[in-house]
Amino acid sequence: MTQKPSREEALNAVRTLISWAGDNPDREGLLETPDRVIRSYGSFFGGYDEDPEAVLGKTFEEVEGYDDAVIVRNIRVESHCEHHMVPIIGVAHVGYIPNKRVVGISKLARVVDIYSKRLQTQETMTALIADTINRVLQPVGVAVVIDANHECMSTRGVHKTESSTITSRMLGSFRDNIETRAEFMNLINSPKNF
Repeated sequence: MTQKPSREEALNAVRTLISWAGDNPDREGLLETPDRVIRSYGSFFGGYDEDPEAVLGKTFEEVEGYDDAVIVRNIRVESHCEHHMVPIIGVAHVGYIPNKRVVGISKLARVVDIYSKRLQTQETMTALIADTINRVLQPVGVAVVIDANHECMSTRGVHKTESSTITSRMLGSFRDNIETRAEFMNLINSPKNF
């Protein structure tokens, strides 16, 4: 990875882009825009500063023999595609079958957030989430499904505003056992009853 540019270099880059777009970066309405953009990029891409393996590091072995799927569904995904740097907005569904230990369910959502706050493709994000959970927790199986809209398709190019992209990564028993995979898919698609 290259050295991170200074804040001033980043501010100047935004000013350059404003000029390139055809506007005046010294215009009253745009004077503070470079600073706003830099701060928003800090939020959009904060996943580079976090370690997803550390987030999953604290587990609990006191599970009373629980050995079935743990699923967190409809985790909001806010990411940016690496090709156009425009938003990818959707939901992730994450499940795993514990192997004698569980992790706090909020940690699964945090892993999704960490990887979504980086530039990548949806396929890469899906694989990274599943592979990290699998590597750290060493469960019986891991399943990750992401369903998202890509603004590179809806606000430019082909302008397909109603399209969504679904990616999945199944590991262990979710890959090897069709019933386990089918149960996961049924549970993430079932209506809420509360």
